[in-house]
Amino acid sequence: MKVFENIVDLQNELFEVRKEGKQVGLVPTMGALHEGHASLIERSVKENAVTVVSVFLNPTQFNDKGDLDRYPRTLEADCKLIEACGAQYVFAPTVAEMYPMPDTRQFEFPPQSTVMEGKKRPGHFNGVCQVVSRLFYIVRPNRAYFGEKDWQQIAVVKRLVDYINADVEIVECPIIRDEDGLAKSSRNSLLAADERAIAPNIYRILKASTEWQNSLTIKETHSRVIAEINAIEGLEVEYFDIVDGNTLLAVNEWADSAYIVGCITVYCGKTPIRLIDHIKYKG
Repeated sequence: MKVFENIVDLQNELFEVRKEGKQVGLVPTMGALHEGHASLIERSVKENAVTVVSVFLNPTQFNDKGDLDRYPRTLEADCKLIEACGAQYVFAPTVAEMYPMPDTRQFEFPPQSTVMEGKKRPGHFNGVCQVVSRLFYIVRPNRAYFGEKDWQQIAVVKRLVDYINADVEIVECPIIRDEDGLAKSSRNSLLAADERAIAPNIYRILKASTEWQNSLTIKETHSRVIAEINAIEGLEVEYFDIVDGNTLLAVNEWADSAYIVGCITVYCGKTPIRLIDHIKYKG
């Protein structure tokens, strides 16, 4: 496995790969890799001759500098995991390498980019689109792999692909969960032991709510999920939206759409750590 910090060096390497007619998979990450990332890498290795894993903590998608500062940085361990998964290349550039000049491009894809995370974290998805579009230009992958934990991000990236006319297939990969149901996340490593103990209640309550459709309205389900999570000391819901799975717009009745998803963000602990998850109700 080779590790590249320089864009030109990586591009020269991939030029030779393409001359041989090999397909390239890209797994974009911000580092602090875990089993969820491993599942993306392993799928790319299975489906492509060559896999590039980017490890880049992108500052432009953080609207909270404190959140950026707290994000775990574990490049050495990340490279060991990537190599064990069978990927050939790691791209770990500096901020100056990725952004030699400030990126002033503006990306807006309503409603997918303006609701939920887009509403709560202004500029977040613009930063995501900046870095993903840069990675697509640098790597020119045939396929790019994204985890469904960041479900709204996938919807935004698909809009980006259409907008920039990128010749890349977006591959959605299932959430990987711990045995107790907590979605794998780099942020989980920041949880203290008592915080980690209560975090699985988020998914437990979401999963239970899928059984309420015959007895509760969407409004009642929404209220009950929030009330049950907030009743657990150390958990506080930032938002919980029940939306159409394609448009990401709120639905009022279960019959309003054949594809309905509940999306949630919860603050866990005293710091607090921001955890996201979702549950599919229909579709």
